[in-house]
Amino acid sequence: MLVVHVRVCVKPECVDAFRDASIANARESVKEPGIARFDVVQDTADPTHFVLVEAYRTADAPAAHKETAHYALWRDTVADMMAEPRSSVKFVNCFPEDADW
Repeated sequence: MLVVHVRVCVKPECVDAFRDASIANARESVKEPGIARFDVVQDTADPTHFVLVEAYRTADAPAAHKETAHYALWRDTVADMMAEPRSSVKFVNCFPEDADW
């Protein structure tokens, strides 16, 4: 399992619109066979800071996700909402070993 944390800093005036667009994307993303989990989390101390936590079942699933219409819509919708370029960090899960969320 590949887990990706995507860090996004949003312009203050765009927080609600970013959250709505990201939740809409997440709702469609969890329907993809290669995605085990897709969380949208917002920092309680800094509401302009979000992390998208994406858990993929296979190494090919992230590329397949980026080919979907809902991802393209999200990407294009939120592009001007970001205060800085988004960044990501990739992880592998260590526990549970047999996780199939």
